[in-house]
This record gives sequence, C-alpha cells and structure tokens, in this order.
Amino acid sequence: MSNAPMASNVEEGFISDKTLFRSGDGTSQYSCPTCSTSFVRVEELCTHLTDDPQCNAVPIPHALRQPAGPDEECMGRYHTKSGSIYGFQRPNTFECMKAHDYESAREHNVYYPFSGREEWELAKFLIENLNQGQIKTRQQPTFKTAPQLITFMDALPKGPRWRCTTIETDGYVTVHPVHLIWRDALEVMKHIFGNPIFANDMEFDPYEIFDELPRGATIVPIVLASDKTPVTRHTGSLEMHPTFLTIANIRSDIHMKATAHAWSCIVYMPIPEFICNPEFSSLLQACVWHRCMDIVCGNLKQAAAVGTSMVDPLGLLCYGFTPLVAYTADLPEQQMISCVSKNTSPVTLAIQSQFGDGKLYEPRDGQGTLRMLEKLGQRIDPWKVQEFQEAAKVLHLSGVHLPFWRDWRFANPAIFLAPELLHTCHKFFFDHILKWCKEVVGADELDTRFCLQHKRIGTHHFGQGVSHVQQMTSREHRDIQRTIIPIIAGVADPDFVRAVRALVDFIYKAQSPTFTPTSIADMTSSLQEFHEFKHAILHAEARRGTSGPIEHFEIPKLELLTSFARAIPQLGSIIQFTADISEHMLITQCKNPFERTSHQRATFTQQVVHVLDREETARQFDLYTLLRSNSLSLNNLIVNEFDEVVDMDPMLGWIMRVAPEELSRLQGPCPVRNHFLKGLLSEDNRVAFHITVSSDHTNKTPPFLAQLYQLPDFPLKLRSFIESVNPTLATRLHNRLLNVWNKFCIQLHSTLHPRLVMPSQQVQAYPPSTNYPCGNCDTVLLQMHSEGEDAIVAQVRMVFGLSKKGPPLPPELDQIFLYVQLFKVIARPQDDVGVMMFRVKCRFVTGPDGTQVQVGMIIPLLNVTHAIELIPVYGDRADRAVDSSTCLECYDTFYLNNFSDKEWYHTLHRLYVVPLESRRPVVCIAMLD
Repeated sequence: MSNAPMASNVEEGFISDKTLFRSGDGTSQYSCPTCSTSFVRVEELCTHLTDDPQCNAVPIPHALRQPAGPDEECMGRYHTKSGSIYGFQRPNTFECMKAHDYESAREHNVYYPFSGREEWELAKFLIENLNQGQIKTRQQPTFKTAPQLITFMDALPKGPRWRCTTIETDGYVTVHPVHLIWRDALEVMKHIFGNPIFANDMEFDPYEIFDELPRGATIVPIVLASDKTPVTRHTGSLEMHPTFLTIANIRSDIHMKATAHAWSCIVYMPIPEFICNPEFSSLLQACVWHRCMDIVCGNLKQAAAVGTSMVDPLGLLCYGFTPLVAYTADLPEQQMISCVSKNTSPVTLAIQSQFGDGKLYEPRDGQGTLRMLEKLGQRIDPWKVQEFQEAAKVLHLSGVHLPFWRDWRFANPAIFLAPELLHTCHKFFFDHILKWCKEVVGADELDTRFCLQHKRIGTHHFGQGVSHVQQMTSREHRDIQRTIIPIIAGVADPDFVRAVRALVDFIYKAQSPTFTPTSIADMTSSLQEFHEFKHAILHAEARRGTSGPIEHFEIPKLELLTSFARAIPQLGSIIQFTADISEHMLITQCKNPFERTSHQRATFTQQVVHVLDREETARQFDLYTLLRSNSLSLNNLIVNEFDEVVDMDPMLGWIMRVAPEELSRLQGPCPVRNHFLKGLLSEDNRVAFHITVSSDHTNKTPPFLAQLYQLPDFPLKLRSFIESVNPTLATRLHNRLLNVWNKFCIQLHSTLHPRLVMPSQQVQAYPPSTNYPCGNCDTVLLQMHSEGEDAIVAQVRMVFGLSKKGPPLPPELDQIFLYVQLFKVIARPQDDVGVMMFRVKCRFVTGPDGTQVQVGMIIPLLNVTHAIELIPVYGDRADRAVDSSTCLECYDTFYLNNFSDKEWYHTLHRLYVVPLESRRPVVCIAMLD
C-alpha cells in the first residue's frame, strides 16, 4: 500500500473564493450546446435549436416510458415532442466513478485503497459512527491511524465537490466572517438525474410542458427545500440553514422518503450577525441569503434558460431544462423568498386584515413584484437600507431588491412556493384548533377523553393527555387530529364542532395523493363550511390571546389554505411537497453530524460537510463495489410494470433483482410485506390476511376457551355454526379441539392507488387479563354475503380454527373463524352534520336467565373488510371510572371514526358518506334491528 494517498487535514477538499455581497446581474450570452453559436436572447437560441436539423439531431418521439397507459385516466396531456435522446452509452453517475484516479488499482481490488471487503466494512462502520478521536482498533488494518483512515475515505470516488466562498459585506460589519459552504446545484442535479438507483422510478415525458422550449427538450423540474435549525441546546446559539435539492422526475412516493436519498444538500447558508440597527438587520440577512442562492443556483438558472446536456440513468444523452417548480419552506421563509413583508401573504395579494375572510385573492405574480422593486429602485438607492425598507413596507415588500429567482426562467413565487402541509395544516392545527378545543372542553375533560381511548397498534395513545404538551412531532399532531371530533362532541356547541370538523375534513382531503376537479371542489367546500360556521368559535370565546378573547381570524396560515385549490392544478398533489422530509433531513444532515464535530463556531459547518461527504461517498462506494465484485452491470435496467407494487427502497429493490444474496450487506428500510402473495385472500381478492403458523393456544376445548375468554355462549354458538355449515358432520365435530390466535393482520390495496399494497394492520383479540379485565379486542367491518350487501360493525373476541388433529376437515370448516360481538347503526352521518359520523350501539338480546347479553356470532375471517376504530360517545362528561382497557365494554354507544387513518377516510367517504349525500345505491353500513 505504498501508493496509498497521503493524509490531509480537515480543511482540504474545499474550493475557496470570494464574492461581493452587492453583486448584481449582468448581460448573458447564450450558446448552442452543439455548434457553440452565441445568441443574445433565449428565444433566438430556442428557435435555432428547433429549426436547425444539425443541432436538433436524432429526435426520438418518446423517451423510455409514458407516465400513463391507454386505459389510465389523467388530467394532463402528454407532450409528444419532448424527451428526445441525443446519444447512447454515455456514463451515468456510477459509471463516472470508473474515471477516478485509482481506477487502475481497482481493476485488481475494487475496494482500493482498502485491502478487501472486510477492511472496507470496518472502515465504513468507523466513519459512520465515530469521530476521529474515538477511532481506535484492536487489530491493525491497513490504515494505522484515524487521519490515515480519513485519507483513505477521501481517496474514494466522490460526487459534486464542496466549495467555500467568503461573502464580502462591503459597507456592513458582521460579528464573524461570512462563509458560504456550497456545491454547484447543476452538478448536484446531474448527479441525481444520472443515478441508476432511480432508473425504475423516473419519468422523462411530461404531461404538460412549456411550449417555449425547443423540440425534444427534456424537462428536469427542480424542487428545493430549506429551513433553519439550532444545532446546540441551551448554550452556544449555533444554527445551520441548509438547502436541499431533488428533481420531480423521480416519483413523488420515492423522493418523499428521506431513506431513499433522493435529496442532496447543496448549501449551508450563512447566518450573519450584522452590527447595525436591529430593525433592518433581518433585511441584510435576507439580502445575503438571496445573494448566496444566486451563487449556488447560477448554473442551474443558466440551464433553465438555454438547456444543458445530461446523461440519464440508462446512459442516454438528453438535452435538459431545469425550471424551478416547487420550493418547500415554512411561512417566514416563504415571505423572505417572495420578498414580502410580514403579515402579507407570500403567494396572494392578501394582507393581514383580509386573512380571515375566506376569499381567494389574486396571485402575487413575481413579475409584478420585480416591477415594483424596479420602480422603487429608481427613486431610492436600494443600499440605503433604512430608507428603501421604509418605502418598500408601504408596498408590502420586505426591501430585498435582488431576489434570487428574478432571472430564473419561468420561476414565479406565486407558483413555486408550494402549499406546505406540515406547517400550514398540522402545526396550524396544534397552534390554533387544539387550543380552541381546550378552551371549550376544558383541559381536564379533554385529557380524560384522550386517556380513555382504546389502544390500537400503530397509533399513539395519549395516556397523559395532551393539554400539558408544549411541543409535539408531526406524527403526534396527526394522531390528535384522528380523534379530536368525537372527543369534543357532546360538550361543544354543534356549530363549533362543525367548524372544527370542516377544517379537519379539509386537512385530510388536502393530503390526497391524487386529485380530480370534483375532489378539489370537495376540498374547497370543506374550507367554505368552516368559514360559514367559524362564528361559533368566536361566540365561545375559544380564540384567545394574552389579553383576552380575540374577535377575528387574521391568521396567516388560515389565508394560505385558500390557495391550495389553485396550486393543485399547477403543481399536482401537494402532499409530495410536505416539509416532513426536510425536517427529517435537518436531523440527519445537521444535528446528528454536528455531534461528531469539535463544536467550534469557526469550523463546525466545514466539519459537518466533511462528515456528510464521507457518509455519501461510503454509501455510493458500497453499492458500487457490490455490483463490481459480483460482475454486475452498473446500469439498473428498467423492468416491466407489476400488477401489484409494494413500498420498497429503490436501492434495495435493485439489489433484490440482481443479487438477492447480497441484501444483508446494505442498510435500508424494511419493505412492506406483501401478504397477497402467500396469505389468505378474500373471495374477491381485495383483502389479504396473515396469521402466524403457530397458534397462541393449541388444541383447547370449547368450554376451556369459553372460560378463558369469558364467553359463556361460545360452545353453543360453535355447535350451531357447525350444524349450519355441515349438518352431516356436526355430531363428529362438536368435540373437536380448537387452535386460537391472539391477533391477525389484514392488508388492503390503496383506495386511491389500487395497484399499491398498503402496510398491514394488526387486529387484536386477547383474552381477559390483569391489565385488560375484559380482554384487549379491536373492532372490524364485516361484509356478510349471506345477508345482502350491507356491512356490519363488530368487535373481534376470538380468532380460532378447528384443530388438524383428527379426521380431515371439509373445506368449509378448514379455515380461520372469528367470534365477534355485533353493533347496530343508530345514526348515519347526515343525522348529525356537526360530527358527520356513523353512530353505533352494542346489540343486546335477553339471555335464558333474563339478563341482557351482547349478540355474538361466528363468521369466517375472510368476511372482514377493514380494521376500524370506535370512539365512545362521552356525552357532556366522560366517566372517570373507565379507562382505555375497558372503554369498549363499559360504554355502549360509539362513533365510527372517519379519521382513523387517511386510507380509511377516503374509503369511507367514497363508499359510504358520498353515496348517502347523493342518494346513490352503493355499499351501506347495515342498520340492524
């Protein structure tokens, strides 16, 4: 290993330069990428590329795959003149790694500079989990010291290089020097676009396209996200402000997952501390931010104007344009991006006094903002910050005069500032709606009702209530939304309940992965319903401030909700732009790596960059060596579409196809298990079930189980059931032993994506115990084929099957059965327009001894269609003697919760609620006598 690279210090690897804070824009020359002819105007270049056959060579009508088949309905139109291919067998992202300096050594040892796979695995573990001071090994590998290990890692093939640019704030003094740590956004985009991991999850032909672009252009839509976060707690006040990039060619369900690594960090924005009047310090910081974005995205903006050559995952050469289509940010950052003042909408012309009126105002067009800034700049020098800011505030502008998007072709903040669900909906719910409910219901009563809810697998149970919590995760926000409506019902005024329910309806509808004009109108009507009944919130004095009740709804996030309906046709489903992914990346790209630095203010950002760079290099090199060591292609060939798809990491999916025996080498999220392949299937094949091979109670008699589960009528019910199924064998099978399970799993396809297999849900049926005196049993929806098309609500008390021990069973008895107790529907959604839920009641009959017993019956497991959630009808005060382990047994009237999860919400809305409103004869929930 004498030729191994020499050690380097932590600061190497950065390209350093300086730039002026006040730099403006100049005149650009646009060159043809084929013949290098220069043009002054973009339109002239586009005309040249379209008309000159030599520069518009080898056009292929469609590239790779069309996004929709002939039988699939779509709202957009497929553009037949896009996505041409201009070359073949070009190196994709992984093949470019072969051009590395040490490739000759890797012809003999793909793990060079490491001695082999074992040493590489050790190095990868050390570099991903420890800092330099913690790296100590008992057995001496090829690298002798921690710095030498760092050197070996830095000798591996890397992606886009990091740069360090000093921002000169001429005329304005800062407490610390301003350093911009960044990568060229165009290089990062090409790195993602050519990554073969995403070959099966990318689209190259758009439904809609800008007609101004030349024939054959490939659109590579840019999606950005950023947020500011503290990386130290209590002391130090160290903050980081990263910006992340992905491309919309990658399927939204892939780039919505941080574990797929479809996003890359392109810049850590400096947060300068200016020594100046605090009134315009934030304006100077915003100007620095926009200037930094100019630097980072300069080449990306050039490509949006004139295009650039790039190689896709299959090695095909494309001519791509890079418009900015979406930017995910919270409200303060959206206002900074659009250059508007506080208390002004970043996407519409609404101002604070108009936020609560429910009207949709005209979009805040970017060109209009630029025209106002130009006129203002003609009167006042923009760098006379105080004067310019005061004049800008009159126009509801912030005072930033050079927004980064000003020369990004097609960029318009009114369009690319995508509606953001995490802050605009979920945090709005926690900051406002939950507080209104707390004021009306009372903190103690609200907490009691949350504590009483039956515990379900997969959802958070608030055993200590919610009123005392000051900060929650987005997952907890969603879990509170699930049950807030039935919880406040009975205490709050019906109009108050209706206003809150309308907002929760809106939030659920806004999260749909697909939209039609009808569903957009339906979502808008929910928001209009809130505005119609919001007076009940003010009447209850639920909206309060520090000085008492507030008599208006001038809430900025409430105004943003009105723009959702306009944004969806422009951007598509807005759930793909949620800030959940950027919030997660703040942890993985800032806070966690920061713990492995020296925590020094002057260098911690550079150290974080090196940590992340080595992690990214290790992840890419790991897959690269796996493929090469197995003599596999570095191209991830496109596979045919499957009838069913499951949620799987794209990298693991690639290796599962080409080298399944190597899966254990890679880390990634566990794929969704598809029970439709080997599980039990319903008669219509729409539902799959799974139970364990071994039962929890084996070969037990019916009387024993009746005592264990406290179901005295079970033996008689079983006897009657067997006689009804097969009378000829009833006598022989009456004493047959039983196997019993405590739970089973049910799996469905997505309601809105029928080909997508959803994660399975667990349904519990545990016998009584010390912690659960009445058992721990969940509720389900049944489809009783023998009783018509109506669905029935039931609680599963036992999961059992006749034992295999003995003579063979007939097919109709050789399956899994449930003993369930039934509920009857006593009210439909339209009977209570405030709550808009089915209301059910336990169904009782008079027993032989004159007591009331709940109606039970035995049914096949395959009759279950959904796992559901029942919430007790608490009335005006919850029973303090009841807890979560007994609420389903102590109460007798319940709400069938619409909001238990998004899939169930859309299923119930489509199959039950909408048909009731329109009086169409679709599936109904039975109203039993």
